[in-house]
Formats: sequence, C-alpha cells, structure tokens
Amino acid sequence: MEADDLRSWLEKAKNLGELRLLEHADWNLEIGAITEIVDHRGNGPALLFDKIKDYPAGYRVLTNAMGSVRRVALTLGVKEEFEHPLDFVRYWKDHVKTIEPIPHKIVADGPILENVQSGKEVNVFKFPAPKWCPLDGGRYIGTGDVVVTRDPEEGWVNLGTYRVMLADEQHIFVYMSPGKHGRIHREKCFAKGQPCKVAVSFGHDPALLTASSLELPYGLTEYDYVGGIKGYPYEVVKAPFTGLPIPAASEIVMEGEMLPDDLRMEGPFGEFTGYYASHTRPEPVVKIHTILHRHDPIILGSMNHIPPCENSVYQGLMRSALIWDELESIGIPDVRGVWCEPAGTTRMWIVVAIKQRYPGHAAQAGMAATQTHGGAYMGRYVIVVDEDIDPTDMNQVIWAISTRSDPELDIDIKRRMWSGPLDPIIPKDRKGLNTRAVIDACRPYEWMSDFPLVARAEKEFRDKTLQKWKAQIF
Repeated sequence: MEADDLRSWLEKAKNLGELRLLEHADWNLEIGAITEIVDHRGNGPALLFDKIKDYPAGYRVLTNAMGSVRRVALTLGVKEEFEHPLDFVRYWKDHVKTIEPIPHKIVADGPILENVQSGKEVNVFKFPAPKWCPLDGGRYIGTGDVVVTRDPEEGWVNLGTYRVMLADEQHIFVYMSPGKHGRIHREKCFAKGQPCKVAVSFGHDPALLTASSLELPYGLTEYDYVGGIKGYPYEVVKAPFTGLPIPAASEIVMEGEMLPDDLRMEGPFGEFTGYYASHTRPEPVVKIHTILHRHDPIILGSMNHIPPCENSVYQGLMRSALIWDELESIGIPDVRGVWCEPAGTTRMWIVVAIKQRYPGHAAQAGMAATQTHGGAYMGRYVIVVDEDIDPTDMNQVIWAISTRSDPELDIDIKRRMWSGPLDPIIPKDRKGLNTRAVIDACRPYEWMSDFPLVARAEKEFRDKTLQKWKAQIF
C-alpha cells in the first residue's frame, strides 16, 4: 500500500533523503521566498516548515512536495528509477492506458474528524496560511488544495485545485477560472437559485493534487481516478454540513456555501504564469460553517512564481504523458516524445518529437497537440522536432528551430483558441481567447535525405567514451 495521506508521504520522502525541516520561518513572505529560491535551483528537496511565527509548534506548511521526478514517482506509487525525465513521461503515458477508475469508499470515521469546529468556533486564521509574494492581495491558504463540489443536475463530484484566499475569520474566497468543472458546478447552482456548497481540503495525499490539477474527463471524479492509480478505493467521509465526500485522512477541511449575491474583492495573486495576470475583482465568498482538522495539521502548499516551480514540474510530467497518449489515441504515428516545458508554464511551450513518415506528418502532429484535452487550455507554442532531438533539452529544441525551420513556411497561426483570464499577454477586451503558433522544426520531408548531416559523434560511441572518461572529466 502506498502513501494514502500526507504524513505517510512525508515519511517516505524523508527516507529517500528528499525532505528538509525548517523552523521559525515567517508566514509573511519568508516561506514564499525560501520556496522560490529552492524551486529555482531545480530538483530541490521538499520543505516542511514548523514553529512558524505566530503559530504553535506542529502547525506546519509543506512546499515543493513534487518538485522532482523522484517525488512525483513516489506520489504515484511508481517503483522504477528514471535517469531521464522523458523516461518517466513514456512510462506514465503507457501506464495511463491501464488505469481503470475505482469508485471511492465512504467510511464512518477518519483522522480528519479529530477536531471539529462550527458556528462561533470557526476561525480560518487558525492555520499558518502564507502570504507568498509581496503584491498578493491577502493570505492564500489554498495553493495545493482540492476544492470539492457536486454537479446539481448530474450528481457527480469534482475535485479542482483553485486558489483560496482568507477573507475574514469566517469567510474564504475560492477563485475558479471560466470553463473549469468547479466553476460550471457553481454556475449551475446559481442558475437554479441555489447556494453552491463546497468543501476544501488543504492538506492531503499529494496524489489527489496531481489529479485535481490536471484535465481529467468531464464527469470523472478525481477520487475514483486516484483509486485507479492506487488499485483500491479511496476512503472518504461525509462532511457534516455539505454532505460532500472529503478525504478521510485529510489534514484540514473547511466546508460551507457560496451565494451569488455575496461578493467581495479578491486578489491579486501571483499565478502559474509568473505574473499578477488577474487583478482584484468581485468574487463570491464562501461562508464557512465547519472546520475539521487533525492534531498538528499540515497545509500542503504549491507556490506559484516565475517558472520553473513545483507545479510546473509535476504538471509538466503528467501533462506531457496525457498529450502523448491523446496523440497516439487519435492515430498520430511514431510520436517519440512530448514535453510540456516547465519554464513555459507547462501549457504555453509544448514540444512534440516524431519520426516523420509522410508529407504533412509534422503539421498534423502540431495542430493536433494544440487541441488535445491536455493541451487546449491556454496554449501558446507547439514545436514539432525530429526524433534525433531531445524534446526536454531546450538547447537542442532551439537549435532545431533555428536551423530546420523557415519562418515563412514553417510557422502556422491558429486564432480564437481557448485561453483564460490569467493569460498575461491578452488585453482585457480579448480575455478568454488567444492564438497558437505551430512551429515545424523538422527537416523538410520532401528533401529530408538531402538535408545537411549533423556534425557529432554517434550516440553509441559517445556513451562508450563517457563511461571511459567520466571519472576524469566530471
């Protein structure tokens, strides 16, 4: 059995040597700054903050949980070790084909019920929610959260990762972008004149975060998808006010309801693009009726800043696998790799490597990648390269663009594509729509055999030479 809650995950990460304990940090900007510094070093450890200023020992914040391939593999129960990130993407692309959702299991009790507060006992400032960046409009307790909602017409439950800001002692904001499943649920409730009930978990098995932050099919409950990954039902309990299923071993859950006419000013917040792309705006607040938490609770934080950062690492790996699988499922042959570049926010710079088989193969693969379920939202550039290019190596990708593409012939533009309010380059009057560029950086198919040869040693010889001289040159 793999990690089913945050505490067992922490123990496994510690045993791998991938966890650092930091004490006496300030919730006001310092946790965010430390996390940003570690993120930008690449493959940095997970950071567990304890004895946070103004809070009792044991009230902790975890950041950079899935900032390395190794910890993403740990989260998903993958036993293999991977020398190259594309090896993990290839593995997961093949594995997702075998995942069969397993319905979640409602149980009567769980650690989340250790402490329950309601009514006048509710105080959302009880927990060390960080102010991550200087211009944030408030303290954001929800960055690695899962927001649970139910479709009022169809009855299915969705888990989405949406930013959550503290409003006052008994209210929080949950910002949902247009088109996201939780937002659709809210719109349906409001259209019926009903409040939208929500439950938000702020500390949980990181596998839930991987599922809730990706584009799973409409109608599929993320609990069931994670159950399929693990091979057994995910355990939930019914939240006392909303009746929504919440993780039985969650660290912290707040539940309540949103009303369409109870609006307050939310934001701004530094988003995954690395910008304050959305400004302060009126948003519905959630009136919190119940807070549930474990003894010595832990907030799972997933900080946004200039990428690459933690969420661009794990989302990049997962999204790359999903797009690769989708391309194969619609019949694009000989895809040799897909990489959603972390520095490109994982959405705005997608590289597809193929072995060309026919005229137009590169253009077909590029256009298809812009409209896969995993690649359609807020995309920007898709670059298609030959199979000799490592799509994870931006030096090689830029070299391919520079030497194998002719701007006049090899860049196609698609207009009026699906974007969102967080897209920083889109002006206010065009929010929601953007353009896509597909760059064919492959050798021209029609004269590929005559294209200049690459000046480098053969791979087998390079590998053999490296083994011989490695100790002396590195």
